[in-house]
Amino acid sequence: MSTYKKEVGTAVQNAAGTLSGVVEGQLWYDSTAASFKYQYPNVTSTGTWQTANNLGTPRLLMGGAGTQTAALMFGGTPSTGLTESYDGTNWTELNDLNAGTQALAGAGTQTSALGFGGATGPATTVTTNTESWNGTSWTSVSALNTGRRNISGAGVDNTSALAYGGIPSSGPPAITNATESWNGTSWTTVNSLNSAKNAIVGSGTATAALATTGVTPGGVTTQNEIWNGTSWTESTDVNQARDGAGGNGNTTAALVYGGKNVPGTVFYALTEVWNGTSWTEDGDMNTARSQFGSAGTGSASALAAGGGDSTGTEEFTEAGQPLGAWSTGGSLNTARLFLGGAGDSQDAALAFGGEVVAATGATESYDGTSWTEVNDLNTARGYGGSAGTQTSALFFGGLEPSPEQTTINESWNGTSWTEVGDLNTGRRNLGSAGADNTSALAFGGLATPGNTAVTESWNGTSWTEVNDLNTARRELSTGTGIVTSALAISGRDAVNPVLANTESWNGTSWTEVNDLNTPRRSSSSTGDNTLALAFGGATTVVVANTEEWNSSSWTEIADLTTARNVLASAGAGTNSSELAFGGNPITGATEEWNNPSNTVKTITTS
Repeated sequence: MSTYKKEVGTAVQNAAGTLSGVVEGQLWYDSTAASFKYQYPNVTSTGTWQTANNLGTPRLLMGGAGTQTAALMFGGTPSTGLTESYDGTNWTELNDLNAGTQALAGAGTQTSALGFGGATGPATTVTTNTESWNGTSWTSVSALNTGRRNISGAGVDNTSALAYGGIPSSGPPAITNATESWNGTSWTTVNSLNSAKNAIVGSGTATAALATTGVTPGGVTTQNEIWNGTSWTESTDVNQARDGAGGNGNTTAALVYGGKNVPGTVFYALTEVWNGTSWTEDGDMNTARSQFGSAGTGSASALAAGGGDSTGTEEFTEAGQPLGAWSTGGSLNTARLFLGGAGDSQDAALAFGGEVVAATGATESYDGTSWTEVNDLNTARGYGGSAGTQTSALFFGGLEPSPEQTTINESWNGTSWTEVGDLNTGRRNLGSAGADNTSALAFGGLATPGNTAVTESWNGTSWTEVNDLNTARRELSTGTGIVTSALAISGRDAVNPVLANTESWNGTSWTEVNDLNTPRRSSSSTGDNTLALAFGGATTVVVANTEEWNSSSWTEIADLTTARNVLASAGAGTNSSELAFGGNPITGATEEWNNPSNTVKTITTS
């Protein structure tokens, strides 16, 4: 409250429409609409799943432990001891289980876990094995009393766990309701589940657990049981019966997601959230799947990896997260397409070159509100690569009447353009990156006689050829990164009119990484190879799609207000304050990306 009072005072201000300079949470009176209004942040209305890096080895029927950013997956089909650790970005292979096992249960954390039950060898070879993980290696410890596969479990670490349900050695149709408690040394048989079932979603601790869904002798079930440390009590059912679902959480906040029917011909992406009383449907997984590994400690976040019908990893984030959005800014004085852009924020940008009817050298500077004309390029042209800031920029390559693919390079010092060292390979429709006029990267493009993969690095004086792109292409997204951390996004090659290909540059070489969701050409982008936005472009039509890169995958987010391609951009790459301007159809429209964004609500008496 003290911050609000300091920023806006205690009086309710009057405005004819939206109040200028309004801040988050501020109340004002709109005299035009004769109503009170306030501004509040946009947030996600449902939980969302985002694709992440794949497991090193695709498999299903694994045990899982840990959280979304510190997870452990172990075992799986065919019966393997393979163990992998996840740090929120990448999977790393660690020491194997002592016994290759599938359809086992897991409990605990990334550094203190327990794997128990399952099947060794063929799927019907049921085991009582229990193994304890100390963060480095697995140790065989006391066995379960009842051997079983498709077993479920819960627990906070390798000293305290609960094992329940599964298929015993007698195999189907026999299913057990046996429950056992682990005290760090041995298993003790305790009160059984109310219903025998296998492939249960297990979550919680040894004294407060959930047993949700699964397969009974009669088929898949919606049943949900709660363990209070002594006995199981039937509680509110989930909405969707399923086999092989994933889940995590505790008795007051949990998730169930994915799974399949029986027989397993239909896979589910459905996610349900438990609040301690009831289940509510939430945002679906990106890929319907079952029999995967899962991790997480509550309903706020989760991890799903591998499984049937999928080899990938997905991360769940609960509803209520800040939501980015595009809003209208001041228009360029000269509407154009194929232009260049530079700038490290939406309040300090530069637009230059491009085409109107013919090539232009027009240069404009943006202060966050309006564009001002400044000194022109020496050589009017479009289709070039651009890099830098409002006071230190480069424009290289592009299209001239003759020769069509030019090598010209111009440097901006905040006042005027100066021709400097030319590119080695003349080209247009290229990709580009760079922090200022002393450091830049040019890659791909249309050269003579066709698409090129050539990459060149600028040191403030000259261009040097470095390692090529993996895919020769033109019409790449422009403006993403610096000379040590860049992305080459989308484009077109000799065969495909649009591409989703993404390559990451580490200062030495290009590595193919996860593709865009929407293949396209002639988009624009900001950021680097750890965090980026890609927006606009063309498929068979001009599009407004915006996607966010999190260092491993792309997620579709809020679209541009104006669909367009061959546009320009500015921004520091934080994905919180970016700028998009110009483009096709020929426009001077400028849009500002803000994350978090705000919306206005009208106060009513109803």
